[in-house]
Amino acid sequence: MSVQLLVNVLIGVALVGFLGYRQATWQYLDPARIWRTPMIMAVVGVVVLAQSGATITTTDVVFLGIEALITIGVGLTMGTITRFRTVATPDSKGRTIQSRTGWLGASLWIVLIAVRVGLDVLGGHLGAHLLTSTGAILLVLALNRAARALVVDQRIPRGGDRSAAARRGMMVR
Repeated sequence: MSVQLLVNVLIGVALVGFLGYRQATWQYLDPARIWRTPMIMAVVGVVVLAQSGATITTTDVVFLGIEALITIGVGLTMGTITRFRTVATPDSKGRTIQSRTGWLGASLWIVLIAVRVGLDVLGGHLGAHLLTSTGAILLVLALNRAARALVVDQRIPRGGDRSAAARRGMMVR
């Protein structure tokens, strides 16, 4: 096992573990933050890919496209199953809305990992080596988080949260 592959596995497991935990627990909802995370991951992913100097083949594009469609579908599903609750005591930022997807959302992360690993193995045998790069992994995760954010941002209950960000939302309605 190469050092790069080991680093990718460790980063992936840590990030998915963290995101899975956050899916299963109630978190105060900040509309700006749900968009910030995918944007940061996408920028870092693009920078890492650009610095790698990897050659992009047609096989890479096909497998990345398949993976993108699957991860967007899972993200949209996560946004759809997100549950909201209003708490009586606001946090330090005045937020009273909390959200989570529960164990079903955490399970979707496991499905996403399994599909990703399967596509990586199959793609690797067919010559798609870009899939295993850290940049591609971050871009795929950014797509998932952005798809979820798109749905959640439209579903946020706006009346009960006192924070300015929750009242205005991030997307134009």
